[in-house]
Formats: sequence, structure tokens, C-alpha cells
Amino acid sequence: MALEYEKKISQIKENLDKAKNMRIRAEARLEQLNKQKEEILGELKELGVSPEELEGEISRLKSEIEDLIDKAEKLIPEELIK
Repeated sequence: MALEYEKKISQIKENLDKAKNMRIRAEARLEQLNKQKEEILGELKELGVSPEELEGEISRLKSEIEDLIDKAEKLIPEELIK
């Protein structure tokens, strides 16, 4: 019976160690992600775009790219396209 208790206690200790290791890895990953977030926010600030404006800015740039491609295609003489 004492051996059974020791076995259970040992298993509990092992599970606690696993949980501690998982917590340490999760904290390290969280720190890494927070650092990455700050870098991205810094880059956005340098570009003059706030996170709230990001979707609109992406749409605007996409539209601008499509317009520029259209203009470039129109500059190519039709006889070269055929």
C-alpha cells in the first residue's frame, strides 16, 4: 500500500514537472509574440498607418496596384500582345 502511494506521488510530481515545463515554454512563446507584435506596430507607425486603418490601407494599395497594372497593360501596343 505504501508503495502504491509512492507511485501515485511520483506520478503527481512528474505531472507537475511537465506542467511547469509547459508553462515556461508558453511564457517564452508569449514573450516572443509580444516582441514581434511591438516590432510590427513599430513598422506600421513608421509607415504612418495605425492598426485600425490597416484593412483600409491594404484595400487602397490593392486597388492602386490593380490600376497601375491596368495602365501598364494599356501602354503595350496591341500588335505586340497578339
